[in-house]
Amino acid sequence: MEQTLSIIKPDAVAKGVIGKILDRFESNGLKIAATKKMQLSRKDAETFYAIHAERPFFNDLVDFMISGPVVVSVLEGENAIAKNRELMGATNPKEAAAGTIRADFAENIDANAVHGSDSAENAAIEISFFFADREIS
Repeated sequence: MEQTLSIIKPDAVAKGVIGKILDRFESNGLKIAATKKMQLSRKDAETFYAIHAERPFFNDLVDFMISGPVVVSVLEGENAIAKNRELMGATNPKEAAAGTIRADFAENIDANAVHGSDSAENAAIEISFFFADREIS
């Protein structure tokens, strides 16, 4: 079974749509193998998004990700990475297909409700950033 990381970002947590988003995953064949709500520190966010450190939006992204709690989850299933990305929709919610998480719950390209791993390699790195093996079932 393939695994991927999902983050429900501060904007979606603040809107109270955690359950609705988790239901989308489960209703579409993805098992929630682990989940937890947490507040990222600045160091956590800077480390997690280090790949974007040289980009002009990095500081705004970090500020946004520490602005409130997030819900991190390990999703598991056949083609979990592709399925999750399909469910999320385009990064820019204005371009996201109707019925996707971002089309339904995101405000804009910055406050876009969710994050999902983009490859198996990144999924493994991202999952291990947030979860110990014993936390995933």
